[in-house]
Amino acid sequence: MTNWLPDLSRGSGPVYLRLADSIESAISSGALPAGSKLPPQRNLAYDIGVTIGTIGRAYALVHERGLVAGEVGRGTYVLNRSETPPGEQADPLTVSLGSTRLRDAPADKIRFDTTAAPDLGQGKIIAGILSEIGEEHLAEISSYSRSFPGNWFEAGRRWLARSGWMPEAENIVPTLGAHAAAVAVIAAVSAPGDKIVFEDLTYTQVSRSARLLGRRTLTVDSDEDGVIPEDFERLCQQQHPKLAFLMPTIHNPTVTIMPYERRAAIAAIARKHGVWLIEDDLYGGMADDDTPLIASLAPDRTFLVSGLSKSVAAGVRGGWVACPPHFAQRIRVTHRMITGGLPFILAETCARLVESGTAHEIRKQSVEELSRRVGLAREQLQGFDFQSHPHAPFLWLKLPEPWMSGTFKNAAYRDGVLVDDEDEFKAARGEKIYHRVRIGFSSPKSQQELVSGLMILRRLLENGGSAYDGEI
Repeated sequence: MTNWLPDLSRGSGPVYLRLADSIESAISSGALPAGSKLPPQRNLAYDIGVTIGTIGRAYALVHERGLVAGEVGRGTYVLNRSETPPGEQADPLTVSLGSTRLRDAPADKIRFDTTAAPDLGQGKIIAGILSEIGEEHLAEISSYSRSFPGNWFEAGRRWLARSGWMPEAENIVPTLGAHAAAVAVIAAVSAPGDKIVFEDLTYTQVSRSARLLGRRTLTVDSDEDGVIPEDFERLCQQQHPKLAFLMPTIHNPTVTIMPYERRAAIAAIARKHGVWLIEDDLYGGMADDDTPLIASLAPDRTFLVSGLSKSVAAGVRGGWVACPPHFAQRIRVTHRMITGGLPFILAETCARLVESGTAHEIRKQSVEELSRRVGLAREQLQGFDFQSHPHAPFLWLKLPEPWMSGTFKNAAYRDGVLVDDEDEFKAARGEKIYHRVRIGFSSPKSQQELVSGLMILRRLLENGGSAYDGEI
């Protein structure tokens, strides 16, 4: 095993990218010759003072570049490049904005890294609707969607309605899912250089998209009840953000539900400082929770986004945003400019699913199925520390000593299970370390597959990380 240590003083960008570049430079110079073993991730993290997740991302990157190979039980070794086809060179921008997940997940792994709606056979129902639309709207599906039928707005109004509140149809914009809705709002109400507030843990596909649009990200502190109003006010006073992206109901990944008092405080602070709010309610309709939406407390500055992906079907790309008065046209135009436009066949399918009551029925069945899976997960992981919700398709697992988030993710991958480490949900670099992973359980096709994956994770949790040497 080599005693090599990287020089991270050169270059710029994230630590993991500089580390990957340092490894590549050392291989090119001969400091790390072919066949030499890279330091175990745990050891290198300690030696240079970073998290195991940072080391894991760097090792994964040099593996992607075709420089090293991981051998189960042995570690990570430098390849002989004269005998190995050169790997695809990674683009630094792509890496910095990319997810911590594998781009192409192996088919032989149990997927606990996704929370799309469970497969309940709804594909047949959707296929029938698609066939009907094809027969009734041949002209519309063969051309651009230049005008939006009224049922698209009414469907969004019904789907977004919750806790006794329903938006007006004139304020609804149909979108290609909740993600596209949030990105369209960010693009429409802010400008390059503006600051956007995200919770310290969040759905980072939106925060990465915001950075791609040239916005700067800020993070606000949270506790067991969600965003801490005092810290949000501090950010508003000192940093003057343009907008904040929040998930008050079944927060991803912590499953927190923000109480009414917090929501009211956040709404008041946003109004006081002129900050726009995006309320991501993607899991809200599954929660059976009657806490008022922030959109109902501050309809003048809250954009409520939701869709069908988590409870009905992810493949139809259906979503809507309820806008403050007089903003719908701006969001609609921005959404078209960003996405290229809303396909008639998808928007009409989503509208019919909702208007017929089918979407609500599928959501009810999804919640029932997820409740059964939550029960199995709680049973299999009994004795360990985790946060869960009876209707949420994931739980937030605290790792026992000596496990660290990135190390556990790699060990689970080695044993056939894909999970998300905490870095997947960090909107920006920070000092907080949670030692947690998110376990999603909507993807397994059967109870047997679900239990099998959970048993693998339990075995890892019980045995600790002493036998794991940090191979990729």
